[in-house]
Amino acid sequence: MYFFTKGLVILIGSTAVSLGINLFLTPHQILDGGVVGLALILHYLYKLKIGLMIIIISIPVFVISWYKYKAYFYNSIHGLIVSSLSIDLLKPVRNLIQIDAIYSAIFGGVLMGFGVGLMLRFQTSTGGTDLIAQFLSDKTGINVGILIFMIDSIVIVIGGLLLSSSTLWLSIITILVVGITTSIMTSHV
Repeated sequence: MYFFTKGLVILIGSTAVSLGINLFLTPHQILDGGVVGLALILHYLYKLKIGLMIIIISIPVFVISWYKYKAYFYNSIHGLIVSSLSIDLLKPVRNLIQIDAIYSAIFGGVLMGFGVGLMLRFQTSTGGTDLIAQFLSDKTGINVGILIFMIDSIVIVIGGLLLSSSTLWLSIITILVVGITTSIMTSHV
């Protein structure tokens, strides 16, 4: 039953992240932070597949986790693969919803924060900065959502400089919403 529940959580969380990216972020060139943000920057600049780039960029993090944090490796490899594949598989839903960019930043952030937070609640993640933030949270006691926000901020500033000021401001809104939603999802009630 445990593996079924964890598999379902990975599927639901990955779908939420994928829909957040494809329905709301990519139509307006909005970034998330971390590994996803780096993959989005590569997509916007060079039209590379987002999910594939997430896997490639995540390789060093997973190599480190293999040697230092095997439990994190095993708990996150499935989330990485499923979320990356679903991002690329759900690409056709782009432009199904056409709303103002500001609302896209908010709704995309809520969906992504929900997906990431749900997976973190069940000790799994999409890897990347979620995985790094989880390591740091375990070591420092700092809320994982705050750590993700800090890492994400660095990525969106870089993306804003490479893409546009509109991308920067909308992405700031997105990572704030992702961080808040993830914090709510992972807080122990």
